[in-house]
Amino acid sequence: MKVVLDTNVVMSGIFFGGIPRTILSEWSEGGFELILSVEILQEYERVAEQLDRKYEALDADWKQVLRLIALNATIVNAEPLREQICADPDDDKFLACARSSGVHIVVSGDRQLREVSGWNNIEVLTPREFQHQYLEAG
Repeated sequence: MKVVLDTNVVMSGIFFGGIPRTILSEWSEGGFELILSVEILQEYERVAEQLDRKYEALDADWKQVLRLIALNATIVNAEPLREQICADPDDDKFLACARSSGVHIVVSGDRQLREVSGWNNIEVLTPREFQHQYLEAG
């Protein structure tokens, strides 16, 4: 199973735990294939740096996690969408990545991205929905 993870899921998993951390652990154990674009990886890095400055006391080893993601995820060349799909145009990169790579699952806590679930046969699930439908069922 191929999956695109929104930045909020990866950052929550690295910095805060909970279901997003379970999702990252499942990926690291081979439970699914993580697909991303260079643009998504760059956003992961930018947001991680911001969170690291804001939450220094958390002592998250985000650089190591992002290094593992860069080395072990499948990075695709995502063709930009021809028109804006999401209310927030920054969210379109996740749909573009999924469409370009034939992925049908994007995991996101972003309400605006979830609102376009079903576009181009791409299902946008919350972390809890993904865990329940795919990780617990598997």
